Amino acid sequence: MATINPIQFIQQVRAEVAKVVWPTRREVLLTTVMVLIMAALTATFFALIDLLIRGGLTALLSMFG
Repeated sequence: MATINPIQFIQQVRAEVAKVVWPTRREVLLTTVMVLIMAALTATFFALIDLLIRGGLTALLSMFG
């Protein structure tokens, strides 16, 4: 196994970081809004499912209780 000294490592890290294409402000804002919308839709979906299951169980248990 070849060993690499810290100087070479830092040079390689800098070379790799220079290749990164960072998103624009508009792209970040757009994806953030999309994530928030999807999170709200998912929360709404699971809240409705929870209400349906709770209502069904309440009705089922009230028949026997």
